[in-house]
Amino acid sequence: MAEAAIKPSVFVWEGTDRKGNRVKGETPSTNPAMVKAELRKQGINPLKVKKKSQLFSSAKSSKILPKDIAVFTRQLATMMSAGVPLVQSFEIIGRGHENPGMQELILTIKSDVESGSTLADALRKHPLYFDELVCNLVSAGEQAGILEGLLDKIATYKEKTEAMKAKIKKALFYPTAVIVVAFVVTAILLIFVVPQFESLFKGFGADLPAFTQMVVHLSEWMQANWWVALLGIGAAVYAFQQAKLRSPKFRHALDRMALKAPIIGEIITKAIIARYARTLSTMFAAGVPLVEAMDSVAGAAGNEVYRLGILQMRDNVATGQQLQLSMSQTGLFPNMVVQMVAIGEESGSLDGMLGKVADFYEQEVDDAVDGLSSLLEPIIMSVLGILVGGLIVAMYLPIFKMGSAI
Repeated sequence: MAEAAIKPSVFVWEGTDRKGNRVKGETPSTNPAMVKAELRKQGINPLKVKKKSQLFSSAKSSKILPKDIAVFTRQLATMMSAGVPLVQSFEIIGRGHENPGMQELILTIKSDVESGSTLADALRKHPLYFDELVCNLVSAGEQAGILEGLLDKIATYKEKTEAMKAKIKKALFYPTAVIVVAFVVTAILLIFVVPQFESLFKGFGADLPAFTQMVVHLSEWMQANWWVALLGIGAAVYAFQQAKLRSPKFRHALDRMALKAPIIGEIITKAIIARYARTLSTMFAAGVPLVEAMDSVAGAAGNEVYRLGILQMRDNVATGQQLQLSMSQTGLFPNMVVQMVAIGEESGSLDGMLGKVADFYEQEVDDAVDGLSSLLEPIIMSVLGILVGGLIVAMYLPIFKMGSAI
């Protein structure tokens, strides 16, 4: 019987590089001796090598998140500002990353750069993680010989963008979770609790109140057709996702509704303006021509209404129109933003003025998000009261009616 092939395991190691700096990482291999030999070839003196726990390894997510890209960009900018060569920076960051998927991505980019590819071209091979904006900025930095400074700007841009997204998600998570839990509790009450009361009511020998009768009928329907409700919800979610993915008109209508939504619409608008100003400021400071920069800015808007508006602005600017005038014509930007852009164009400091606009609106989003939870609490309590409290009242109405009759 042929001997089974030895499967490689993942080994966690720590060591020091040629400069004496402490480094660590993970390496797939069949035994610790081969890991140590490979590390020595790379100029690393291994101090500790041990096999990674399979339970721990399987628990680690290999999914690459936007925050992973933001952290990687900051690490690369820091490494290069410290004078570490680009390829060695990739090696140190990649080997030391805990996410296997991110580690593979970084080392793949490093291999492309080692083979003679520019960093921008290496990044463009992974459009899922590095959008056109980042690739254009990196390309501009390489051509102008200021890659180190541009990476720092990209890192700042990514960090601020992800921080804003995280704040909005955090603000929306609490009310969404409460409402979902409320509907789940309501379904449990209708399927399991109300039938117990229904059997009790049958012994009363009297007509039930209309509200109670309605809840009982709803409970009977849920018991018989709960799978229809689940299937309907799943089908609705799938249809919504497909329509959003395939229909530009549906996306445009949905994004327009989001901008006009009470409470949250204002936050979304401010977040888009902040992202627009931050993106355009970063690209303009990098020396990217305004018309070319507008393409990347439109893609980063995150809203179909603003994307189309920015593309229209790009066409206007390409014909020689001033940016502030084309912004004013769209009707999408507050007068204050238009006036600050006008001052920036006249004074020749457009990137700095856009940066101030971004700072202002990012702070506005922070303040609005902080106040959102307290603003939504009364609405959440009302929903909970109507759903759960209504069911409880409906169940006890016959008992109250019987008590009053006695």
